[in-house]
Amino acid sequence: MKRQLFIIDPQEDFCNPISGALYVAGAESDIERIATLLCLPCDFDAIHVTLDTHHLLDIAHPLWWKDLRGAPPAPFTIIEDLSQWHAANPAHQTRGEAYVGALARNGRYPLCIWPPHCLIGSAGHAVAAKLFSALCDWERRTGKSVNYVRKGENPFTEHYSAIAADVPDPSDPATLPNKALLTSLAQADEILVCGEAGSHCVANTVRDLVAHGISAQKLTLLTDAFSPVPGFTHFQDAFLAELKAAGARLTTTKEI
Repeated sequence: MKRQLFIIDPQEDFCNPISGALYVAGAESDIERIATLLCLPCDFDAIHVTLDTHHLLDIAHPLWWKDLRGAPPAPFTIIEDLSQWHAANPAHQTRGEAYVGALARNGRYPLCIWPPHCLIGSAGHAVAAKLFSALCDWERRTGKSVNYVRKGENPFTEHYSAIAADVPDPSDPATLPNKALLTSLAQADEILVCGEAGSHCVANTVRDLVAHGISAQKLTLLTDAFSPVPGFTHFQDAFLAELKAAGARLTTTKEI
């Protein structure tokens, strides 16, 4: 049986309880368990690791927006009412309005302003140290390369899913469905999914896998190897119920 391991955004900014800019409670333990997977006798035909990758100036970061007094939004502000918020750069206003409207229509999430995180060139962008060491050991042992997949570099759209941006930009191929990744994953008999965060990037990636033709029955969701962003546990619960109903397997790293 061909098995592939799909690790979503296992980065310092999500997983480090001391320095993580957007620390997800429990993520450091998730990382420990994922690293242990790489030492199991049953090996993987391929490993994919996604990397959330942002500029400081990003539509979902505070610097992009200002209120009627000229103040930026606090992290975790939800922006839906554009009578209260405007783009700090007037040149971005029309596109910002279109983006908020597109999010309302696609029905996944409204625009949430996050603490700046996983910035290009920052320490927080790196894979959590213990997992990175385990991935390097796997490469040495197998002679295979881990497939690192960057997402989120376009500042005009969020990119929770590793498959496509929340609002794809036809002029930017990086925001469109990642056909190479989908083709690789389609070759697997089983895809083990883990990483951060279960409420957002894991959830949207898995939903997009199914939407793009990967059978839910191929998916094994390792429920002890991802955690929700604090305050968004209900998003993860809804995602797990949805995928279980679709035929995905829910298990833990101890039961593989």
